[in-house]
Amino acid sequence: MSDTTIIKVDGAHSPRGSLGQYYLAEGLGLAMRLWREEPPGVDKESATRDYETAGYVISGRAELHSEGQTVLLEPGDSWIIPRGAEHRYNIIETFTAVEATHPPAQVHGRDEKSG
Repeated sequence: MSDTTIIKVDGAHSPRGSLGQYYLAEGLGLAMRLWREEPPGVDKESATRDYETAGYVISGRAELHSEGQTVLLEPGDSWIIPRGAEHRYNIIETFTAVEATHPPAQVHGRDEKSG
């Protein structure tokens, strides 16, 4: 029989990572995190991750730079960053977004490293 356990994370008690992310629900093959009110003028360091990321902008604007491409992210936009793609964000307006990662980014601190 497969695991049918529902996982719930109370937003008021979501753990926070060292990069500013809030960890949301996490399963065996997928994890969610929230980037809340990232301040404008922040140009995040370039990173390459060993997981795929899908994101959705709740509010604000940011530029996503990846592999020679620049994409403007605005409320309602969603995006995918393939596993292994070098990328960075430039926050233009106070930015809030939710991301899902596969495999889960939180496992073994994979998203705590800047590279």
